This record gives sequence, C-alpha cells and structure tokens, in this order.
Amino acid sequence: MRILLLLSAAGLLSAQPKFDLLLRGGHLIDAKNKINAPRDVAIRNRRVAAVAESIPAAEARKVIDVSGLYVTPGLIDLHAHVFSGTNGGMLAGGHSSIHPDDFAQRVGVTTLVDAGSSGRHNFAEFKTNVIDRARTRVLVFLNIGGKGMPGDANEQNVMDMDAKAAAGLALANRDTIVGFKVAHYRGGDWTPVERGVEAGTLANIPVMIDFGEFRKERPFQDLVLKKLRPGDIYTHAFYVPVPMLDDSGRLLPYLFEARKRGIIFDVGHGGAAFEFRQAVPAVKQGFPPDSISTDVHSGSINAGMKDQLNVMSKFLNMGMTLDDVVMRSTWNPARIIKREQLGHLSVGAIADIAVLRVAKGQFAFVDSYGARMDGTQKLVNELTVASGLVVWDLNGRTRESWDKLGKYEGQGEPYWDGTRGGGRPLPIGK
Repeated sequence: MRILLLLSAAGLLSAQPKFDLLLRGGHLIDAKNKINAPRDVAIRNRRVAAVAESIPAAEARKVIDVSGLYVTPGLIDLHAHVFSGTNGGMLAGGHSSIHPDDFAQRVGVTTLVDAGSSGRHNFAEFKTNVIDRARTRVLVFLNIGGKGMPGDANEQNVMDMDAKAAAGLALANRDTIVGFKVAHYRGGDWTPVERGVEAGTLANIPVMIDFGEFRKERPFQDLVLKKLRPGDIYTHAFYVPVPMLDDSGRLLPYLFEARKRGIIFDVGHGGAAFEFRQAVPAVKQGFPPDSISTDVHSGSINAGMKDQLNVMSKFLNMGMTLDDVVMRSTWNPARIIKREQLGHLSVGAIADIAVLRVAKGQFAFVDSYGARMDGTQKLVNELTVASGLVVWDLNGRTRESWDKLGKYEGQGEPYWDGTRGGGRPLPIGK
C-alpha cells in the first residue's frame, strides 16, 4: 500500500506543469546572449526558466501564442521624471513628473531611471511615496543639488551641492541609486559638474549631465573630452545647442573622440531636446545613441516624444535595425547603470519581457521643434511581463473568449503567477 501511495504521489508531481507561463512562437531579440532568432521563453517563479527553439505547450500552466511578434527583454528608460513631491519634479516650462505606472508598462518599459527629480533632501520622500509603491521598477539618478529639481532658480545654488553627502546617501541606497544627475546650471564655471563627478567617484557610479546651454568659458567639447569620466553620460545628445555638425553638415570629429574615451551619449528626448536635423545626420554618419530614453514628463508625453516605443520607432525609421534599437533600450542601459541583472533573458534572470509588433504602413513622427519625419514602421507593444506577471495585454492574448466563461463576474484580473491583483517588481539581485 505504501509503495502504491508513493507511486501515486510521484505521478501527481510529474503531472504538474514545469512552467507557470510560456511565450510560444515568437522571435527573440536578446543582445547580451546574441540571440536574434525564433525562440520560446518559459517562466517559473517569476524568473526565466527556459529558452529554446521549441518548448512543449503541455509543460506550462499558461501558454501565450506570440507568433509573428518580437520578444525582447523589458525595456529600460534611462531618463524619466516620476517624482513630484516636496520641492521636487518641477521641470522647465512648468511641466511636472508623472507616476511611473501611468505610462511605463503599457509600452513595455519595466525599469526606468528617474533623472534627478530628487536630491538628498527629498529622496526619502520619493522612495516612500513612489518607488516603494510602484509596480514599475524605479531606479534613481540622485540630483547633486540637495532639493532635486525644485525650479530653475534653486538649481543654481552651488552651496547645496555636497558631493560627500550625496555619495554617502547613494552608498546607503545601492539598491536604488544608480548614479548622479547634474542639470540646468547656467553659470560659467564647472562647479556642479566637478561635484557630480566627485560624488560619482566616491560612490563608484556614473554621472548624467543635462545642460541646456553652453558658454564659451564652459564649452561642450571640454565637458565630454576633459571633465567627464569614461562611463559618464551626456543626455540630450541630439539637442540643437550641442555642437554636432559643421557648416557642410558633417559630424565634428571630437564626438567620435569623446565616444572612444568612453563617454555615453543618451537620447533624453524630452519636450525640447531632440531635433531630427541633428539626429538623422548623426545616425547616417555612424553616430547613433548609446541609449534610447524619453525624458518623460507631463509635457513631453503629450508632444512629439510620446513614449519609449515612439522614440525607438524614430530611430528605426532613420535606418537603424530593430535588434540595434532594442539593444540600446535594454542591454546597453543596463550596463550603463551597472545593473547587469536586467536587460536580458538569460535563464535565471528576472522575467521582465516586452512583446512587440512592428506595424507597417504610413506613419509620421514629430521632433521637439514640431518638425515631421515620415516613416513606414512603428513599434507597438502587445504584452508586458514584469517580474513574471502579465501587467499589460493589448489584445487579450492571455484571456478566454467571453462566451466560454459562463458566469464570470467578480473573478477579477489574474496575473499569471497564480495570483490576482497587482504585484511589486522583484528586487534586482534577489
């Protein structure tokens, strides 16, 4: 009898599906693992459990057919604004930060980095009120200014730019603070940059620079050739004030020199910092961005920027390949912020996934000055999996037809890890 019971239990265990969720029939693009080919992706316990050319449907509790679609790691937006707390998040032009869950996961973004909305005085408020509550994973570039972005006049206060205090806060919050932000300074000296770099050196993390104007005593060339370290970032790479082209429309050689010494050029589209007349010649002449980001805020999301996929689509229509555009929105930003646990779909990785469709047709895209670029391709997000949970499903691919469900009222929305309701993202490294 005991042997029969043991055999029966073993049979039941073997009959249990191996995987919680299976994305079947898609085309995987994973830059870290150098995969650009048809692959099935299986998830168990909110992590990638298997990647193979074919995984039997019977091995999963839930199977989603993603045939004809592209499966990518969850997108990483390197420049966003999602904190509008005390003295923080009031941006140029009267725009403000917006909550991450209001826009991110519907376009496949599972991780974003707030770019300086908070400083050391209000970071704790940001963490309590937004970061710890959001379903989207939020990381932080801490502003070198103590109050973050409280408004233009306050951001000129070099007396509140304390490199050692900022570095100390970053070291105490390694799980969240991934870099420092230096922004909007109009003075003719290098003090904010020097203090940002000092903080970055003490904490061993990168610095992102966001300047809207450059002066003869503080030229852009010196910033990227002399002041920044390898691995530091200049966002708004295709902003008109950046000296990029000579009078004949050729790229200036110092840009390639800066990239060779390790300076990162990020898009940071925003509401006023991206022009086709800079970006199109740069891409055609071999100077694409290292990372594609939005600078999303209440103004840019309703203007030419729109969202991460719209910015990626612009570069796709400039002639960049899909795998290149995906790499600069996944694996590249993960490496830039030293979070190599993200941005790929290796077995064992957190299951952050975007399932994308490349729509074909006649489309148009607008830059920050209102200029139009026509195109024939546009990225659409069909499905987002964040930490193993389906959090966005554009066309109901995870759902049953209504006429097969009987009386289904009150069942709620299942997230396919076996639970209902929302879910916090897994901490990276856990």
